[in-house]
Amino acid sequence: MIHSSGSALNPRLLRHPYGITAVDTEYLHPGHAASHIIEDAGRAAFVDVGTNYSVPYLLAALDALGLAREAVDYVFLTHVHLDHAGGAGLLLKELPNARAVLHPRGAPHMIEPEKLIAASKTVYGAERFARLYGDLVPIPAERAQVAKDGERFRFGRRDLELIHTPGHALHHYAVVDRQHASIFPGDTFGVSYRELDSPRGALITPTTSPSQFDPEQLIASIDRMAAYSPQSMYLMHYSRVTDVPRLAASLKTQIHELVRITQRYAGTPDAYARIRADMLSLWLGMAHEHGSTCSDAELAEVLRGDLDLNTQGLLIWFDRQKKS
Repeated sequence: MIHSSGSALNPRLLRHPYGITAVDTEYLHPGHAASHIIEDAGRAAFVDVGTNYSVPYLLAALDALGLAREAVDYVFLTHVHLDHAGGAGLLLKELPNARAVLHPRGAPHMIEPEKLIAASKTVYGAERFARLYGDLVPIPAERAQVAKDGERFRFGRRDLELIHTPGHALHHYAVVDRQHASIFPGDTFGVSYRELDSPRGALITPTTSPSQFDPEQLIASIDRMAAYSPQSMYLMHYSRVTDVPRLAASLKTQIHELVRITQRYAGTPDAYARIRADMLSLWLGMAHEHGSTCSDAELAEVLRGDLDLNTQGLLIWFDRQKKS
């Protein structure tokens, strides 16, 4: 595995087996989000792409790998959250032969992104939205392909299967590479930052961010992916993890615990603070048991954004359950 330092002309790359390369999208900070390039027999595909501001890094990565822009056949977007898909329209302008592959629930929001933009600005505010994502470029309808559950896509000699995996979002799929025992799960298999690795391997946490988190669906999707017996998961946050059965079991245990925490505090005046505090306590305990060398303050900083988003998503899920 080769890790290069990054700039617009020298992107941070992690080179993995089987023609897979992670490209740091430079979203929020280095090491937070990775797009993956799969190359096979001179052809290529992206899995997730980051934001508009990530596009120069992705194009520079193609150059570093000796891949022509015309060689890219697909841009697989596991879901349309903007840290994964916000740069897709702009990137496609540079990839003349590529098609964007989208979940049927997500495709309309990338072809006509006005509602997605408005909803995101409500969450972030117009100024922060612009700073994080820029002006979203619509994906032309003729360059968007909707993926059915179980549909297969081929480029080079590579055969990929797309499976619908709700739980993090309803508009979510995972990319399964059976031949190489690999899955690109988007956010359905949680987040695992390399700063938290220890001699025991990776530490993983679920992502329950707004607004479509559903614990039963998420656990079912984790089980569905695990049934393929993958040796590697290529996460957006952050790249390759192995020892998949251990990580899958940890994710499911945490999901149950986060649901229990939410049910304990939801409806109380300080529900947000209490859920967030218990989640942090859970994760700090896991990190110490795992052998992390980070201090509590360093761990809290690495996990800060996920703590906030997860707490919001858990409360939204709880309110939705009360109304159903």
